Amino acid sequence: MLPLREVLTALLCCFLCPLPGAWAGAVPPQTINAGAGPVPSSGNPWAQSQPQLPRAPNVVLILLDDVGFGAASSFGGPARTVAMDRLAAEGLRYNQFHTTGICSPTRAALLTGRNHHRVGFGTVSGFERPAPGYHGLWNPATATVARVLHKAGYATAAFGKWHNTPNWELGPAGPFDRWPTGLGFDYFYGFQGGQASQFETPLYRNTTPIEAPRTAQAGYHFTTDIVDDAIGWIHTQQAYAPDRPYFLYMAPGATHAPLQVPKEWVDKYRGRFDQGWDRLREETFARQKKLGIIPANARLTPRPEGLPAWDSLSPEARRLHAREAEVYAAFLAHTDYEMGRLIQQVRAAPGGENTLVMYIVGDNGASAEGGLTGSDNDMAEFFLMAPPAALETRLARMDDLGSVARDNHVPVAWAWAFNTPFQWTKQVASHLGGTRNPIVISWPARIKDRGGLRSQFVHVNDVVPTLYELLGLAAPAQVDGVAQEPMDGVSFAYSFVDPKAKSAPRRQYFETLGNRAIYADGWMASARHGLPWALFSRKEDFDRDAWELYNLNQDFSQSHDLAAQYPEKLQQMKALFEQEAAANQVLPLGLGTGQSNQAPYWFRNSKHFSFHPDLPRMPSLAAPSLLRSHRISAAVDMPVQGGDGVLLANGGRFGGYVLYVQDRHLVYENNFMGTRSERLVSATAIPAGPVRLDYRYQRSNPGLWGGGQGQLSINGEVVAELPLPRVGPPAMDGSFDIGQDRGSTVSAAYPGSFPFGGRLLEVNIDLE
Repeated sequence: MLPLREVLTALLCCFLCPLPGAWAGAVPPQTINAGAGPVPSSGNPWAQSQPQLPRAPNVVLILLDDVGFGAASSFGGPARTVAMDRLAAEGLRYNQFHTTGICSPTRAALLTGRNHHRVGFGTVSGFERPAPGYHGLWNPATATVARVLHKAGYATAAFGKWHNTPNWELGPAGPFDRWPTGLGFDYFYGFQGGQASQFETPLYRNTTPIEAPRTAQAGYHFTTDIVDDAIGWIHTQQAYAPDRPYFLYMAPGATHAPLQVPKEWVDKYRGRFDQGWDRLREETFARQKKLGIIPANARLTPRPEGLPAWDSLSPEARRLHAREAEVYAAFLAHTDYEMGRLIQQVRAAPGGENTLVMYIVGDNGASAEGGLTGSDNDMAEFFLMAPPAALETRLARMDDLGSVARDNHVPVAWAWAFNTPFQWTKQVASHLGGTRNPIVISWPARIKDRGGLRSQFVHVNDVVPTLYELLGLAAPAQVDGVAQEPMDGVSFAYSFVDPKAKSAPRRQYFETLGNRAIYADGWMASARHGLPWALFSRKEDFDRDAWELYNLNQDFSQSHDLAAQYPEKLQQMKALFEQEAAANQVLPLGLGTGQSNQAPYWFRNSKHFSFHPDLPRMPSLAAPSLLRSHRISAAVDMPVQGGDGVLLANGGRFGGYVLYVQDRHLVYENNFMGTRSERLVSATAIPAGPVRLDYRYQRSNPGLWGGGQGQLSINGEVVAELPLPRVGPPAMDGSFDIGQDRGSTVSAAYPGSFPFGGRLLEVNIDLE
């Protein structure tokens, strides 16, 4: 009789060899014991705690941000994506892969295999509502692929942007169960939130805030950093667990605003966009047909009403907008170069040929959030806190675009051009410009159709079911004792071996921000709700939205509306959307278009807060709001000489406030979204010894960003007063700091983090 250990090893090998059923016949799926119960008393508990996965492939899942279908050269676009081209030459390109149309929802669907509303992400993190489908709390009945693969024996890691944790759980006290490391990833290195400076990134390692390994001035860039860290992580796995497969999720912040990239990359594209967005679409469309990326009968959709023709612009405006596009293309090319470094390391390592790489080119289409004229202060203008700067002002600082000094974004018309040949942009889940993104898949050990093209309908929620089939795993019925909801996605592994296979029969709804569509076996009904560059002007009059009907089997680019020709078919599709929306917690529409004032922030019911100088960095979004009347009081012990430095700071160069000491004088600076700044400076110097330093703000203007009166005092004596016309929120990617100003600094008046040089006892905030 064989020893029990050898029998178990043989069985594990039979069940876990990566032979997908689409190729090797019916492979019995592995049933994963995903924490459903205790380890049995019999057998070797050590062996059961370390599953063996002979010949299981590594998996690298790459997700870019805000990249349109027609942006990358691999799909006919103007940005040279060498790594993507190389990967496509050794694998497959898909031209009918779909996302949800916006950030957090796509990521939730990608990592679970479920529709985004069922995971709790009907909208982006930061816009949650206390309603099913929109709460942003990651439904535990929809476990991530990282959790499942970890239970099956994989090492798991996430790098880059993570935009799926509620803002109120981003503080240093947690809870952390909805951070990447609480959702199945052994390791996380990146940033939280929807966007961040690429040069002054607020980094986390697992759940601990850390500072970047070098400054922007010393050459730091986020994409390069996360690839370096990912390569180091792979090397660690190879050194200490060479037989353990890994799952690596790489999600850079590119090409989401701010569009920031080293200048030498931007210079490579100088003059490449002088022809303008209308001509670029025509050029991209022609390249797509030449490459065979789109069918010969595909039609180029017209420019939407409201977008200006390039020829209607002044020469000065054309010069500015051409530079904005140069920065975007450079950002994408630089990102692809860094992804190429990662892929090269993956392939060169032992088992590199048996590594499945999925390269998803965007979590949605290119973004219209730069507005009609583009922006070099994106958040201030997007949230209507400031109008776009005058053309003359923007031209004068045009060379700063792409640098740490600018929060820049492209105009809508460039986004539309980067989404060639489709209509519309990110947010518009009703149309393919918002939802159809490229994907490139390579697995040299298994995929032998090198350079192949696939045109099956695929949705982002199909990725996880596909991985499970390829790895020989069954989706678990329970994970950590929680019964799991069934998969919404379907495996597309069948397409790896049969390029002509018909798309799997399916229906798939789309909905973000009230834009909605329903797909069923080649037909799509679509209803756009509002304009993507005017998000906050939308009304919830959904019954007035016009529905369109398309036969995508014959109309690749969604160019010919058949609603008038087939009214009965349209009514059938609309009814199907209502059915799917009800089943997936989409209704009522409109819940994802605004922010709730009921979010359970830790400071919600408090008016007094006390902080000590050993406080770790906290995201600005997780700190108490000081838009109301308040007092900041710092207890310090000033030395006889020196004592300069920051007492409290919240935000960064694109908005915030800071209380600090400079040249022995108390200073308060109000930075309104990087558009204007007011400084209060004490008339007298701060004495040595124990001192109380106060700032008081009395709000007098009830408007949204209304201002009031600022006042400084030393030991109770008023030493400065100044009206503050506008007081706004801190920068989205800023930090709340005590005793220094980490990362992007609120003020340019001091060097670096400017740590306080005296003894800071505590800082108190009192809300009135």
